[in-house]
Amino acid sequence: MHHFFVEPDYITEGQVRITGDDVKHITKSLRLGPGDEISVADGKGRRYMVEIAETGNGLVLGNIKEEFRSKVEPEVEVTLLQGLPKSRKMDLIVEKCTELGIDKVIPAETKRSVVKLKPSKAKRRRKRWQRKAEAAAKQSKRARIPAVGQLMNLTDLSEIATDYDLILLPWEEESTSSVKEVLGSAAAIEKVLIIIGPEGGFTAEEVETAKQLGAKSVSLGPRILRTETAGLTTLSLVLYELGDLGGQ
Repeated sequence: MHHFFVEPDYITEGQVRITGDDVKHITKSLRLGPGDEISVADGKGRRYMVEIAETGNGLVLGNIKEEFRSKVEPEVEVTLLQGLPKSRKMDLIVEKCTELGIDKVIPAETKRSVVKLKPSKAKRRRKRWQRKAEAAAKQSKRARIPAVGQLMNLTDLSEIATDYDLILLPWEEESTSSVKEVLGSAAAIEKVLIIIGPEGGFTAEEVETAKQLGAKSVSLGPRILRTETAGLTTLSLVLYELGDLGGQ
């Protein structure tokens, strides 16, 4: 069943109003009309089974057949702070992290970042990455769309560090501490921040600064992973160890 997102204000009195680009997708690309059913999420954790009642004039109007609290969202909120990678690797990272259950992705410049974005270009990239997140959320039938944050510099980590119960920093020079061990020794965890470097990795100074802010360096195993693989791997390990992936 096809899945769409609408703002909560567009869900009233047992009906759902869909506007914008989704109208063309529903009526033209999918050729759906009155009597067809779709899945709708409000981005706040609720999903609805909706039967299309009317289409036309840039609007799809549907009647809610069933309402339920979605169980697809992880109980723990995981944010990925991703060092800017080259090419279009960030598109892949945002897309696949969304499928896995990420809550937010924040692009970041680090000392070894090759990619440098001017404010205007960073704004355009952010919009593109947000569209990637929305498309992936629809495909994976998420209950909400992960947010793509504004570009930040790793030197500003102190501004967000206290928002998280646990900060994980995968590092190729860490050999003794694993994600499983760190999670097992942590207290109640509701919000996790994962910090991934760009292609060149982190400098020793960046790692030390992050540790001073509470980050735990962890090993992802004996092999060196690419930047676009490291974040996905860490996210998968966190969600698996906390019971979200692979069943209870």
